[in-house]
Amino acid sequence: MEKKYNFYGWETANISPTKNPYINNNLFKNPKELYDVLSELWSEETCAPRMRKDWNKENKTLGQCSITSFLVQDIFGGKVYGYELPDGNFHCYNVIGDCKFDLTSEQFNNTNQTIVYENNPEQLRENHFKKEEKKQRYEILKKELNKKMGL
Repeated sequence: MEKKYNFYGWETANISPTKNPYINNNLFKNPKELYDVLSELWSEETCAPRMRKDWNKENKTLGQCSITSFLVQDIFGGKVYGYELPDGNFHCYNVIGDCKFDLTSEQFNNTNQTIVYENNPEQLRENHFKKEEKKQRYEILKKELNKKMGL
């Protein structure tokens, strides 16, 4: 029996890594298994600063969307899209071919916020990483993943 996940799109997130050094790794074979690994790596340090006071291990995906989505793009390819939130920030998710998923959607489980995964603008890392703190959080998460992989 397949393990059930709570993130958006988990049922179809069966794609394989397409980028080195992640192809044929022994740690994860698809986004679901990557989610399991990232669940051990997401932290207050990788959380968006404006959300850190609310981050905890029970809500581990809080404030992790953009850095996670760009890391997923590094591994599986595809594009990152963003749903504009009421505060003007974008909640990021991944689209790879016909596969659409959001490894960090659980942060909205106990909120009134509904994320719409259609007709949203593409998000570019060049724009997101203009914020130095965001680029640094991405680098920390990527470094921790690579360390876990023995790279």
